[in-house]
Amino acid sequence: MATDNQQAFGWFLAGLGIGALVGILYAPKSGRETREDIIATAKDGTEYVRVRAREAVDQAGVLVERSKGQAAEYVQRGKEVVERGRAQWEDFVDRGKGFVNDQTVKVAAAVDAGKQAYQETTAAPGQGPLA
Repeated sequence: MATDNQQAFGWFLAGLGIGALVGILYAPKSGRETREDIIATAKDGTEYVRVRAREAVDQAGVLVERSKGQAAEYVQRGKEVVERGRAQWEDFVDRGKGFVNDQTVKVAAAVDAGKQAYQETTAAPGQGPLA
């Protein structure tokens, strides 16, 4: 199988060489003119590549600038969200502190009431409020 592929490749190269030879023999221009045309085409191709490369660089610059603007916008939005979250967190903390303070006052009042009730019930007979 490998010899078939090698043989086919050999015929391909032979055909390529014959085609090049026939092309040179029947060329409408002299060798000098053909070389000048090839050089001119190569220069045109080089200039085309340069122009396209400049355009690509310019487009990349525009995309980079646009990306920077979008990134800055996203950063700003992120900062706003963080600030909003921080404000909500501070609000929750303040509410929690208020709740704890209210409960502390209620617990302290309940403890004081319990102490007073205990003192009244353990006081000597005749000295309490029922005597």
